[in-house]
Amino acid sequence: QVQLVESGGGLVQAGGSLRLSCAASGRTFSNYGMGWFRQAPGKEREFVAAISWSGGSPYYADSVKGRFTISRDNAKNTVYLQMNSLKPEDTAVYYCAAGRPGGSYYTRTYDYWGQGTQVTVSA
Repeated sequence: QVQLVESGGGLVQAGGSLRLSCAASGRTFSNYGMGWFRQAPGKEREFVAAISWSGGSPYYADSVKGRFTISRDNAKNTVYLQMNSLKPEDTAVYYCAAGRPGGSYYTRTYDYWGQGTQVTVSA
């Protein structure tokens, strides 16, 4: 089992920044690729970013490319999502997830999920 706890969400004005953290405990964190997903009210959960077990080859949804950065610190068992130039359409609950070592775009490939953290971007 892997337990994931997100933090860092909140209310921010458009154009602002937030940094989300996801702390892992349980099984060896560095065995897992990590992903960030988000879900807005009335919408399906969607892929935001993913990173491999080693921290190499991060990849992003087109909607956040150039604005968001995913990173990880295996010594701290933590994955981060730096979000810059936030837009109202980024408003959602953000979830981190642990899965296959290379990471993935697809929710079904992730085995463990956090409880989510709310991000609200005001216009």
